[in-house]
Amino acid sequence: MRPPLPDGPYLVVGLARSGLAAARMLSAHGEVVGADSGRPHTPADLEVHVENDGVALLDRAACVVKSPGVPNEAPVILAARERGTPVLGELELAWRLLPNRFVAVTGTNGKTTTTELLGAIYREAGLPVGVAGNVGTPLSSLVGEVAPDATIVCEVSSFQAEDAEAFAPEVALLLNLTEDHLDRHGSFDEYRQAKLRVFARQRPDQVAVAPLGVDVPGAGRRVDFGDPVDLPLPADEIRLRGAHNLENAMGASAAALAAGVPADAVCAALRAFRGVPHRLEELGMVGGVLYVNDSKATNVSSALRGIEAFDGGVHAILGGSLKGGGFAGLRETVARRCRACYLIGEAADRLQEDLEGAAPLLRCAELQAAVRAAAEAAEPGEVVLLSPACASYDQYRDYEERGDHFRSLVRTTGEPGELASQQA
Repeated sequence: MRPPLPDGPYLVVGLARSGLAAARMLSAHGEVVGADSGRPHTPADLEVHVENDGVALLDRAACVVKSPGVPNEAPVILAARERGTPVLGELELAWRLLPNRFVAVTGTNGKTTTTELLGAIYREAGLPVGVAGNVGTPLSSLVGEVAPDATIVCEVSSFQAEDAEAFAPEVALLLNLTEDHLDRHGSFDEYRQAKLRVFARQRPDQVAVAPLGVDVPGAGRRVDFGDPVDLPLPADEIRLRGAHNLENAMGASAAALAAGVPADAVCAALRAFRGVPHRLEELGMVGGVLYVNDSKATNVSSALRGIEAFDGGVHAILGGSLKGGGFAGLRETVARRCRACYLIGEAADRLQEDLEGAAPLLRCAELQAAVRAAAEAAEPGEVVLLSPACASYDQYRDYEERGDHFRSLVRTTGEPGELASQQA
């Protein structure tokens, strides 16, 4: 059972993918108006107000719908709560309209890979599944589109989880927790509390999957993971590269088995799954040098995992927009694994300060110059790795656009067709 939707009319604040999907979903339930402080591309069939903070539209709204990218401190959110107008997130509202069993995946790193891996596990078992959330498909877009017997595997970011009220997935999976998004949440404790909201409303008949030794709230049945011996197959049979992906595989296996998925399907998917774009995505070899797109590594712990996936000879491209916190946590791994680091974007000054002496550092300002410099320096058997440890908003719309740009730059590196022949 799900709580009902609040009554409309609805004011949707933030009109990126999730906001637009929420507006379309809610249009079947009442009047909808949208507001965005920027100038996003919006469809003609929705009433939207761009370059508008939404405050003046509150008189028309009985419920405010907050897109994940909108902070709690936004004037329209503060004003709505002061009036007593309900404020709910897109994740919460879509969940209320979907009767399906839910597997919610959260954590600082590995969410997208693990969510897609769980989708692959369900498909391998021949079970209907829908994959959504922060992976790129808004949960709202699945309303009315998936069969009631399908399981929905949903990636949940801290931005989405902080707005959860009644949200109680049948299975909630926490992969890990390290410092991230301090610019949004203000402190690690607030960030942690946002993540753990996926467990808070669980009942005893639901399942809470978390790493060994990590306490989570709620009444869900606890399932631990973290010991490779608990995997349903030998670790060396998992196709994904890196120790962090072993963690992802353990979490996905524990969640799938707890949900009743047969072990043979879990094993088959783990042997076959190749990963997702922008997360240790091997683009191919040029001149004996491997190029890897890890643009989704938008924090220090994720970049550490990317660099540590290789034994050495790494030419790491680091930098982008700052999210709060520094980069000293990279020093030891950079010193052990990196031949050089190429620093880009607004974070370059802080990276230089925190990594000075750990490896040669080259200031490149932007990605094209960094790829060129790394390609000139890298030798056969080495790796050029985009693993920025930063968000992308100083120069790109999102990490996907940054990764796509890296991919296009790599294609022009070396002899024409060389990369394509390696990927074939």
